[in-house]
Amino acid sequence: MKKVAIVVASLLIIFGVIFLVKDKLLKKIIVEKIDEKDMYIASSELEVSLYDLEYNKVDSIIRGTKVKMYDKDLTNTLNEEDTNIYVKILYEDKEFLILKDDLTDDLTKTVLEKERFVRTPVSIYKDSDGVDLLGVINKGEKVEITGFDKFLDGGVVSKYKIKYNDIEGYVYEKYLVKTKEEAIINYDQDGNYQTHLARTDTQGGGAAGNLDYFPFTKPVFENNVIPGEVRSLYLNGGVLGNIDEYIAVAKESNINAFVVDIKDSGSPAYASKVMQELSPTNYNNAISSFEFYQSAIKKLKDNGFYVIGRITVFKDHYFAQDHPEYAIVNSGNGALFSHNGSYWPSAYQRKVWEFNVKLAKEAVTEMGFNEIQFDYVRFPDRTYKLEENGTMNMRNEYGEEKAQAIQRFLMYACDEIHSVGAYVSADVFGESAYTYVAAYGQYWPSISNVVDVISAMPYPDHFNAHDFGISEVVWTVPYKLMNTWGTYAANRQKEIPTPAIVRTWVQAYDTIKSPYIVYDASKISDEIQGLYDAGLKGGYMTWNSGSSLVKYRSLASAFKKEY
Repeated sequence: MKKVAIVVASLLIIFGVIFLVKDKLLKKIIVEKIDEKDMYIASSELEVSLYDLEYNKVDSIIRGTKVKMYDKDLTNTLNEEDTNIYVKILYEDKEFLILKDDLTDDLTKTVLEKERFVRTPVSIYKDSDGVDLLGVINKGEKVEITGFDKFLDGGVVSKYKIKYNDIEGYVYEKYLVKTKEEAIINYDQDGNYQTHLARTDTQGGGAAGNLDYFPFTKPVFENNVIPGEVRSLYLNGGVLGNIDEYIAVAKESNINAFVVDIKDSGSPAYASKVMQELSPTNYNNAISSFEFYQSAIKKLKDNGFYVIGRITVFKDHYFAQDHPEYAIVNSGNGALFSHNGSYWPSAYQRKVWEFNVKLAKEAVTEMGFNEIQFDYVRFPDRTYKLEENGTMNMRNEYGEEKAQAIQRFLMYACDEIHSVGAYVSADVFGESAYTYVAAYGQYWPSISNVVDVISAMPYPDHFNAHDFGISEVVWTVPYKLMNTWGTYAANRQKEIPTPAIVRTWVQAYDTIKSPYIVYDASKISDEIQGLYDAGLKGGYMTWNSGSSLVKYRSLASAFKKEY
């Protein structure tokens, strides 16, 4: 009986211990579940370390990642030299330890860096998701980091919220670095940069050494791929009523693309909503309605063509009238400066940038353009004496050189237009391929390094009769001329890390000066062959300002030829 009592007592003790332990375990589980809290990884670096439950580093985690935290501070009892405070987290259904300072309960406080330095001159945005600008910050300058807009892959942010002097706004993270030492070094400092540095300001457009040559990412959009060779006809805004005939000619002629005007100076192609808001004179003089133009571009797209929208940027007669405060004016009386029959908004003025980029983005999202092509992306030409004697007020608000303003505009435009899934091309004079910065601010390497496509306009009848030492009148021998010029462009392409595709305009009209030459299919073919043999094989575009169907039909054999 005594033994039975002892056994029973023992069993009661055992069961009591079990229940006690179970109760404590239950309470622990309940406590931990109650104390679970959503937290975010915070750091000034892109990743932070993860530790196992014995304080061994086992992995890393990207900042901004959401995790579950158990609300308990832990110290490393296995290593007295480790004075850090840890917390336990649940990440991907596994328990880890992490430093307490690497967590925050506020997503907006996950980016902990306090300052950065400008590596590439950067535009300051007014808002995180808008296109309006507040100014520019030059290379080497320090900015205070006060926040960010959103995370990209790998803990990288898209834009930092910054404070610079008395300006608060947003700048792209990709143009900043951690130290001033990194910021002030020019890309490829001891290589091709020295070539650019030697090209000083001899024409009034600026010095090549003051431009940026850091690699510029060229996007590839999954649902919008540039054809390997673009063979394109040009359409001005007044011919879209005959769109079916142009489509028929293109299909019969091996053409796979069209360049279509969105805005030419004095000839806005359609009644744009952006024009209505920002340039009513452009809007009121539009050739087509919004809906008619939209249907024409849709028809081109539905027939399988790659469609490029052309915008003249800094030659815009109507915008200058609407906003003389942003235009080039005569210094003496403040009247709009007229050049080649048009007024010119200043390429230094950010409001001009914003208008053209807003128009471009509208054309992509509303009309479906694959690519935006900027023409007249320069200052007026042949104005050196007027600038020298102070006749012209260029409204140079930030003390920039011309070529700096042009390159910075294209950086801004690429960032914005890429964000809506389209490519950017820039038209340049043939002269821009030479070894100096042109007087109107174009320098091939600084433009090609930024844009997706560079499109020169080396029209044979625009050259001097015996340029390059060619004994014949150059526009009578288009193969020789284009092949010779093409070697210059090909050499400029080698001087930068991320050159654009070269797609060249070809003269598709009869010469306008003596000796007058009919540019028939054989002459067009010679132009194209000369360019391709020089290595410029990205395609061609036909410049015929009237977009003549008769002329295009007559050139079909040149378009059908394989080069």
